[in-house]
Amino acid sequence: MHVIATAGHVDHGKSTLIRALTGMEPDRWAEERRRGMTIDLGYAWTVLPSGAEVAFVDVPGHQRFITSMLAGVGPVPAVLLVVAADEGWCRQTAEHLAALDALDVRHGLLAVTRSDLGDADLAIEEARDYLAGTSLEGIEAVAVSAVAGTGIDELRVALDRLVDRLPSPPATATRLWVDRVFTIRGAGTVATGTLASGTIAVGDDLLISSTQEVGQIRSMESLKRSVPSASAVARVALNLRGLDRSEIRRGDALVRAGEWVPVSMVDVRLTAVTQRPPQRPVMHVGSAAVEVHFRRLDDDTARLSWEVPLPLHVGERVILRNPGTQHVFAGAVVLDVLPPRFALRGAAARRARQLADMSASPDAAAEVARRGVIRRSLLTAMGVLDPGADPPEGVVRVGDWLVDPLRWTRWQHDLGSAVEQWRSTHRMSVGMPASAAVQALGLPDPALLTPLVAADANLVSDRDGVHPSGAAPTVSTEAQAGLDQLRERLRAHPFGAPEADELRALGLDARQLAIAVRNGHLVAVGPGIYLLPEALDRAAEVLRELAQPFTLSQARQVLDTTRRVAVPLLELLDRQRVTVRVDASLRTVR
Repeated sequence: MHVIATAGHVDHGKSTLIRALTGMEPDRWAEERRRGMTIDLGYAWTVLPSGAEVAFVDVPGHQRFITSMLAGVGPVPAVLLVVAADEGWCRQTAEHLAALDALDVRHGLLAVTRSDLGDADLAIEEARDYLAGTSLEGIEAVAVSAVAGTGIDELRVALDRLVDRLPSPPATATRLWVDRVFTIRGAGTVATGTLASGTIAVGDDLLISSTQEVGQIRSMESLKRSVPSASAVARVALNLRGLDRSEIRRGDALVRAGEWVPVSMVDVRLTAVTQRPPQRPVMHVGSAAVEVHFRRLDDDTARLSWEVPLPLHVGERVILRNPGTQHVFAGAVVLDVLPPRFALRGAAARRARQLADMSASPDAAAEVARRGVIRRSLLTAMGVLDPGADPPEGVVRVGDWLVDPLRWTRWQHDLGSAVEQWRSTHRMSVGMPASAAVQALGLPDPALLTPLVAADANLVSDRDGVHPSGAAPTVSTEAQAGLDQLRERLRAHPFGAPEADELRALGLDARQLAIAVRNGHLVAVGPGIYLLPEALDRAAEVLRELAQPFTLSQARQVLDTTRRVAVPLLELLDRQRVTVRVDASLRTVR
């Protein structure tokens, strides 16, 4: 399916032309038909000579209904611009063209209506003059008369040529702009709109962008036919389970979770500025119209902020309208959907200089370089990197993270420096705890630390933290003398572990003893009980000489030690499967 919006001055025959093309009445309300004027969006569809289906969004031409007009044009990729031959180019035609040019709509067709009542050639020539220099310059023109029936067949063939030239819509990043919501008794909430990108199917869960409320597609229609799925661009009506009519309205977008960033502030580049911007203009995007705070950053850049989040991508175009005069005063292309907030004096001026170098087209490499580190999934949700596309060349990829090579190199340098500084101030530690390293570098995810360490041949990461490869803890000079005395004593009496006060007298505290254990100089048999590592093998040899099985008392006597040492020593040998319990009081050596 293809979707085309109408545009043009009020009473130039847009709805009449749609009726002639489709045989359908696009004006939905009795008030519209009574007044002979479209005041809200209308819809009709037909099959072109090629067999292609085309749906028309018929927009109001009166200036008072400019909001409705922009809601209809916003999500649609092509336009049928209507000019009456007997009146020619009019004020509202120019307003509609300004909006289309601001949206950079490049695909369209000029239909000069009422050709039986005026000079169609002159009207076409005049229209071409106004179209010159806009995004619609050079579009094909067809003269028609819906009443006389002339030119309709030619227009249908021209529409075929138009839809054949339309680019393929994005297949991912599903987004449907809602333009009408109602309730059907027995069915529930129904939302209609233009599916501008992606694919939806019955059973899919969709989020309301403004509230993040979830609705499930219970059933779906397109062009009054029940369909199991639809792909952009398409006009669809969705019966939504789990959503009340009060929870969704025109201007909301239905999106798939994770495919869009809901934003309420963007930095933009202004285009086609026609007048001085008001401080509180209305921004139009899709079918949404929201009042925004406008802050000029430079001649052609600005920051827009608003209340209710909208799903926007980098490179997207929006319209800015003066709510007082109703005129479209500028277009804008989104440069950044997650801009930094201004916290310091001069931040706005610095940001303006950054924006001056930013492209209006999504650039993944530039975005990674600008941010230093960013999740790939977020880059995709920003509309900068296509799903499944390879990351920019040279970028460091760690899981879902993409890191600029300059940032990666700086992290490596800073990590080495941080480890050395930590070791100089924490002499009793082997290395820098991983948590401290993550904090020192400002890493957004601890998972980034492991590959950083692995990339440096001089560093290792283990249970002792991050430290130079081959580094080991050392006791102080004073403690080393006490350790030597302790080891000499244990060589003479292998199972005569000293008491806590004796250890303190040797200058050995818990930290010094832990380092000795870590370095393999001692073994911790139990809390506060230290022996030489070879004492375990010696104990097994001595215990084997006993008649098996043996009691704790017999073991204590043959080892020449106290119960304080014998109990944890035997429990340690049990854990190491050197000894095995026979019952509650007897053991045997394996």
